[in-house]
Amino acid sequence: MAKRKRSANGWLFKQEPSCYSFADLERDDTTWWDGVNNALARQHLRAVTVGDRVLYYHTGSEKAIIGEMLVVAGPQSDPNCDDPKSVVVQVKVVRRWDQPITLARIKTDPVFADWELLRISRLSVMPVSAELWERLAQMEVESVG
Repeated sequence: MAKRKRSANGWLFKQEPSCYSFADLERDDTTWWDGVNNALARQHLRAVTVGDRVLYYHTGSEKAIIGEMLVVAGPQSDPNCDDPKSVVVQVKVVRRWDQPITLARIKTDPVFADWELLRISRLSVMPVSAELWERLAQMEVESVG
């Protein structure tokens, strides 16, 4: 499998699948990513730009990266929220990963030791460096075999 070059920023967005799952996104094709309340997560969401790639992470009992999204509309105030600090971005489905990458597996790889996913477990929006993205993509390929 050829490596994909990524020129845009990378992100990971977390969501409880019972609230809005990757299957829901596949059905809808696009959605507004909203409901982010943590100040640091909102700060990250405000840094998202059109064209950025996003890993979709299911929280709860799954705790795994399920697929990829693409940002198609940049940060703006949430029109459905009274909180003036609330922000949304619009995302579009890219693909479901052939094999989810679990949090348990990520924890075994020292490359991820300083990543917010492990250090700040409740953070719902976080950056993914090119190095981390490439390692995750490699893990997915290794899982499929």
